[in-house]
Amino acid sequence: MNLLKAASTVSLLTLASRITGLVRDLLQASVFGASALTDAFNVAFRIPNLLRRLVGEGAFSQAFVPLLAASHARDGDEATQRLINAVATMLLWTLVVICTIGIVGAPLLVWLMGEGLRDSGGYDHAVVMTRWMFPYIACMSLVALAAGILNTWRRFMVPAATPVLLNLAWIVALMLGVPLFERLGIEPIYALAAGVMVGGVLQLAVQVPALRRINAMPRFSLSWRGVRAAWTHEGVHDVLRKMAPALLGVSVAQISQLINTQIASQLGAGAVSLLTYADRLMEFPTALLGVALGVVLTPQLSAAHARKDEAAYSGMLEWGLRQLLLVAMPCALALLVFAEPLVATLYQRGAFAADADNLRGAALAVVGYGVGLIGIVSIRILAPGYYARQDTRTPVRVAVAVLVLTQLFNLVFVFGGGLGIAGLALSTSLGALVNAGTLLFLLWRRGLWRPGPGWVRYLMQLLAASAAMGAGLSWLNDHLDWANMRELVRIACMAAAMVGAGVIYFGTLMLSGLKPKQLLRRG
Repeated sequence: MNLLKAASTVSLLTLASRITGLVRDLLQASVFGASALTDAFNVAFRIPNLLRRLVGEGAFSQAFVPLLAASHARDGDEATQRLINAVATMLLWTLVVICTIGIVGAPLLVWLMGEGLRDSGGYDHAVVMTRWMFPYIACMSLVALAAGILNTWRRFMVPAATPVLLNLAWIVALMLGVPLFERLGIEPIYALAAGVMVGGVLQLAVQVPALRRINAMPRFSLSWRGVRAAWTHEGVHDVLRKMAPALLGVSVAQISQLINTQIASQLGAGAVSLLTYADRLMEFPTALLGVALGVVLTPQLSAAHARKDEAAYSGMLEWGLRQLLLVAMPCALALLVFAEPLVATLYQRGAFAADADNLRGAALAVVGYGVGLIGIVSIRILAPGYYARQDTRTPVRVAVAVLVLTQLFNLVFVFGGGLGIAGLALSTSLGALVNAGTLLFLLWRRGLWRPGPGWVRYLMQLLAASAAMGAGLSWLNDHLDWANMRELVRIACMAAAMVGAGVIYFGTLMLSGLKPKQLLRRG
């Protein structure tokens, strides 16, 4: 399989998702700015999102996809379909229970994640919106099930394109739902909660025809007898056994996010929202490359492990790391030296621009994320290197240690250094660098990844190209008044800056002797 072609397809579709996501966020910033109500919405949205990552895309996918890939490669279609049916049935009923508990227990969940909202006046709104959006976890966990099946069958397009639907529903909610809710006398921010639920249903609906085309549509059993039969399937117990340590590992990351949100809620009205806006900018390169490569490599690594082809396994990790650094290194430098122009271009309008502190606060948080962007992205490739071997314990142990270290960083930078949300972002970044470095070292020590020739030269080429690009962006940052430009001029200048940065970066790479065919050799 041509890994570069598959990764490029996923990256392009992920790019479409991130572009629509940025449009969504800049519209939201313009309409609502950063306030107690936007904090309430962000906390409410993070609660089902956090649980989705635990139950759906996180622990479940890490346990299910390697088993599914092994069954598909070894046991044939009929046995694989039985596995899909049994796992799907148990997942559905688990989600019913979780959603019921979540809707009833919404006040407690909001208190755990954003107790500071009581002081800013957003707590009750967060509770209502949590109840509105909690079923989103069910939609997205079932989407994760479908994505695991489709990716195993090497049908990457639908799962990669699916997130666009959430963004489009969100945008429609901002443009049409907000004024409609205002006319109806309903708090306008609730329109976003409604948009999230519509987006979740749309994302689930588009999976159905794609699954039917490959004859792998899950058959859910709604009877007690069917549930008992699903429970007795060996694959269900295999998934549960693998989920237990994976759940702990994913929980660590989500606990870290919960702590960060709780701390941010104590830093004043709008702090949660500003951290969220900065996080969106960081997630752009993370999803564009890290998610795309992780999606493509995980089933391929699982298949190589099932074949006991260690050379192919190491080769795919090597290829993924080289592709990752090619894009992540310049992106990290751009976040470090060009944060304020990026934030100004995306968000500096409407309600966001009304508070002069919003631009600086969000930009400092972006810089904090830029410090560790390479680590944040690398984890998306390195962790699947363990999950593909059904080793969930190692990433968990590393993640637990990093969680403790990250909170120590928070004590130093947020509470000791007074850096606010920038300190939260910096602590997350430093923890990610330690996490990624440890995972890479252990892969090397265990002989699962062996660096190929030319790494030192490759790194020097990337550093030289990134430095040349960074110098140009730094000059533009210093010589243009990005915050006070007219909007169309600012957008035009940003477009020119991005094109120029790309020309400088890739031009320097070519002048240093890096040829495009060198990047294709693992494909």
